[in-house]
Amino acid sequence: MPVLLYFIPLFALYASAVYSIFGLYESKWRFASLPDLANIFKSVTCLAVSLIVIDYVLASSTIYGGFLFGKITIALYWCVQFMLLGGPRIAYRYFRYSRLRKRAIATDAKQTLIMGRAADAEMILRSIESGALRKVWPAGILSPSPADQEMVVRGTRVLGTLEDLERVVVEQARRGHKIDQVILTGGVLAESVKPEFIIGRARQLDIEVRTLAGLQEGAQGSARPRVARIAVEDLLLRPSVKIDHRRLERLIQGKSIAVTGGGGSIGLEICKSAVNFGASRVLVLENSEPILRAALDRLETMDTKTEIDGRIADVRDRNRMFRMLADFQPDLVFHAAALKHIQLVERDWAEGVRTNVFGSINVADAAIAAGARGMVMISTDKAVEPVSVLGATKRLAEIYCHALDTEILARGPNSSIVPLNRKGESTRLISVRFGNVLASNGSVVPRFRTQIEAGGPVTVTHPDMVRYFMTIREASDLVITASSHALGAERSTPSIYVLNMGQPVKIVELAERMIRLSGYEPYEDIDITFTGLRDGERLNEVLFAGDESSAEIGISGVVAARPECPPLAEVRNALTALDAALAADDRDAVFRVFKEAVPDFRGAAA
Repeated sequence: MPVLLYFIPLFALYASAVYSIFGLYESKWRFASLPDLANIFKSVTCLAVSLIVIDYVLASSTIYGGFLFGKITIALYWCVQFMLLGGPRIAYRYFRYSRLRKRAIATDAKQTLIMGRAADAEMILRSIESGALRKVWPAGILSPSPADQEMVVRGTRVLGTLEDLERVVVEQARRGHKIDQVILTGGVLAESVKPEFIIGRARQLDIEVRTLAGLQEGAQGSARPRVARIAVEDLLLRPSVKIDHRRLERLIQGKSIAVTGGGGSIGLEICKSAVNFGASRVLVLENSEPILRAALDRLETMDTKTEIDGRIADVRDRNRMFRMLADFQPDLVFHAAALKHIQLVERDWAEGVRTNVFGSINVADAAIAAGARGMVMISTDKAVEPVSVLGATKRLAEIYCHALDTEILARGPNSSIVPLNRKGESTRLISVRFGNVLASNGSVVPRFRTQIEAGGPVTVTHPDMVRYFMTIREASDLVITASSHALGAERSTPSIYVLNMGQPVKIVELAERMIRLSGYEPYEDIDITFTGLRDGERLNEVLFAGDESSAEIGISGVVAARPECPPLAEVRNALTALDAALAADDRDAVFRVFKEAVPDFRGAAA
């Protein structure tokens, strides 16, 4: 006893240090799980081994001359210590779970079926148990895997397969448990599972269909998990490209980012990505006051230290573009402002030329004058062998940026054509092409949705029309990825990048899927009619012109295009002629300039 009176306080301090090393003070009891029990096991074992060393090596032979504890005492210590450390945590976790269950039953928590494999369903069940996912109570699991049948996952039973939805809903209703919603896991949203049929069946049963959102991780962490409506993006007819978010963070973190058209679909997503990846400042340039206000409100809700500013500005106002960027001194400028609707630009061609051509030139020249590291222009697959005014204007803007970038790279850091930026480098001007963005402003998805809500018919121009599609998030991240290649340490030469969008999607198939998503059967409940091709449209889009070569750049989802472009002086001559034709309001003259400056332009002036 006299020895133990000195030994126990010292050992208690030592035990505290061991607990700290193994992270026992860092974990919350409400989230106690197997990793916490593993850390307790390691801590207790370490302490027991320490007692063995003291008892059998030090004390018995040198200091004390006998055993302080003995084997049985140390074994009992290990068991009791493990129970005292692990027991309260498990008990508290169960107490929280029981309280959550009572609250869910007593309140308006929705009785929910989880559809997906047991391993995927477990993630949702964990979110429910921890309280991260609220007002949801699992009534059962429907799994496509035969191995999961009759299993119990975290107290919730697998009640059948995906085809058993109607049977399970009816059985639960007989027991007094009305199913309010189903949550689909990522595996069920795969094309091979045909999720639109599952969703249609659920909606016919008057059951809400949701998926788990808020778990996409960015540089600033992950959002709170929540259930959200099924979006068309969730049913994209191809796998999304895997994004290297660390690469994006290295490019954006601590930088000043300016985005023209920052209130549009792509512009706002780029702003959000800039905030997520740690930009120090973000400037949103937008010519529409309501859209700018909405964009700033959205960005200000994000948990960030980024300084966010928004200014009303039109890219067609050259002097204002120069003043805005000169005052802001951006590291990177993303030029997303454009007129993009084919038929509207075809009719109001002069506005398309002013915005898409001369607006892009203004932004490029202003970015150079402000000393930015790079200006990234958002282009389109319609710029390749263009048949529309939209395509021709975007292609001419590409040609100008490419010619100017080539001139800058050829003359090197000592070029008199442009000033050096703050890092002693010349500005890079690049363009990034991609196709249609699902659910963006002006895409077919909102139009189809409106037509379906009105009871149809859904209008498609041609049964064989195909388009490339991307999600807004994917397009934004790949634009930044392409920028990281152009602005890398090697200062690579490509100035036009093309996003890999996989196989094109038939528009009629997209319409059919959206109809089924709404719980209807195409051609029976809601008809699809074909209206014929309109001016400026073509059946198939192409990603590379006939005289363009492509090259892999070692980044998944992005390839470089190597077009043949005229020298800068020749391009500027064409722009002078275009400006004169525009001032004269001469459509034929404008189209002649297009055909001279863009040799593969196939539009008609009449």
